[in-house]
Amino acid sequence: MKDGDSVDDKIVSGQHPTPMLDQLEDGPWPSFVTGLKRLRDSKGEQYAPMMNDLLGQLNHSYEERLGFWKGGTVSVFGYGGGIIPRFSEVAKQFPASKEFHTLRVMPPPGFHYTTDILRKLCDIWEKHGSGLIAFHGQSGDIMFQGCTTENTQHAFDALNKIGFDLGGAGPALRTSMSCVGQARCEQSCYDEGRAHRSVINKFLDEMHRPALPYKFKFKFSGCGNDCVNAIHRADFAVIGTWRDNIKINQEKVKEHVAKVGRKYTIDTVVSMCPTRAISLNDDDTLEIDNKSCVRCMHCINVMTKALSPGDDRGASIMIGGKRSLKVGDLMGIMIKPFIKLKTEEDFEELQEFAETCLEFFADNALEHERIGETIDRIGLPTFLDAVGVEPDPNMVKHPRTSSYVRTDDFDEEAAKWFERKARDAGMTVASE
Repeated sequence: MKDGDSVDDKIVSGQHPTPMLDQLEDGPWPSFVTGLKRLRDSKGEQYAPMMNDLLGQLNHSYEERLGFWKGGTVSVFGYGGGIIPRFSEVAKQFPASKEFHTLRVMPPPGFHYTTDILRKLCDIWEKHGSGLIAFHGQSGDIMFQGCTTENTQHAFDALNKIGFDLGGAGPALRTSMSCVGQARCEQSCYDEGRAHRSVINKFLDEMHRPALPYKFKFKFSGCGNDCVNAIHRADFAVIGTWRDNIKINQEKVKEHVAKVGRKYTIDTVVSMCPTRAISLNDDDTLEIDNKSCVRCMHCINVMTKALSPGDDRGASIMIGGKRSLKVGDLMGIMIKPFIKLKTEEDFEELQEFAETCLEFFADNALEHERIGETIDRIGLPTFLDAVGVEPDPNMVKHPRTSSYVRTDDFDEEAAKWFERKARDAGMTVASE
């Protein structure tokens, strides 16, 4: 069919007219509609009729301003989750797309693929599905979109044969994510791939058999840049950081200043530091007040050759990040300001703490409640007592807005912390 064919010609050829979708191809940017039409026009392919009816239903939804999909239950042998069921409510009008299920598939840590694997993934989905694949949204999954109930098992068997497993769906542990990390990033502060793999291997059953009050997500970022959005989207976020001073190459600093100028350096580095911890000396060297540094990564990102994370590297653990649901957007609470992730014992400790938090969530959360909302409901001190963590003023639950430690609603626990620190230093405590 040619571009100049009329709507009547399309109807005769069996293709649904899509006047509203056609408008989405008029702009300067590539359109998903063009991709769907290409799949529809793939002569002889088993998925072509499905994509034709999908386009028809989508145009119908645009016209009616309503979605016409409903959920249900679809699974494969031995699994309770990982497939997002979609059944059409207008199946009589669009029978070929009456079932359009999505398989969520776990990606490898760091999202590394060989070209051979990518070809095999595409071949599998062209044989058993619609040919439509979406990689790595906020869920972290490979989204194999568009499959009949009959073909879900066949598609899974083929994917499993080349080493891939279903991801999380429903009230269960969801698919975990990790950034590219040490494989390709000089800012990485721990082995994200190892941390990711160790946690998933331990909790695979919780991913495949939904038995939690609601979803629970692990995410692993190698530094404060947080390329997988762990801070505000993960129930259990592991964020790379360091405890010693930022490393400065003063000669590279001078080269940077000579190249871009002092004003530009002050405007883009010094003035942009959230805690005003950086100053530019008269001799074009940098001075950093490391006690005030919050490891935001901005200065390092601008002056990559001149600045880099310190040598005493590890990670912070934040619990309870999420987008809006019952309670509005929540930033993860800094539960463990610093842990080393280097030895086998370190990773075992990470697994144990993750298990403690997951068990607490399973036992105490209300239905359809994220762990951040649970903590908000019962109070942080109660949660810390349950997971065996001593209170610490560094357990911030919102970005820093003041140079002073706020202890609102936390006075008693803060007092205990100061007393404990005093005893550790051999000082006499007033209560004694």
